Amino acid sequence: VQLQASGGGLVQPGGSLRLSCTAPGFNLDYYGIGWFRQVPGKEREWVSCISSRDGTTYYENSVKGRFTISKDNANNAVYLQMNNLKPEDTAVYYCATRLRYCGATPADFDSWGQGTQVTVSS
Repeated sequence: VQLQASGGGLVQPGGSLRLSCTAPGFNLDYYGIGWFRQVPGKEREWVSCISSRDGTTYYENSVKGRFTISKDNANNAVYLQMNNLKPEDTAVYYCATRLRYCGATPADFDSWGQGTQVTVSS
């Protein structure tokens, strides 16, 4: 599965961004789709996941109540709506897929997008 992540940018603290993950030519209905983030010198961190099988969503504690993951079946896309962004959310964000189920570590996922930079700064 070739994934494309987009939607990153520079935003002030308290602002919002919506990241998109698409998979041209592949049907995401059979996958769990996760979002991860990584800053230089640190391990890739799991952020959220949505199970296409039943729509269940999962969030890392620091983003609960601020981030929302959703799936758009018509456009075969997954979105990560990020509100009330904080400087510590600054990272490169990646989407990834795992067949059928969600996971919570990078090793659980099989395919990765190229990443999109999110910078939260005043």
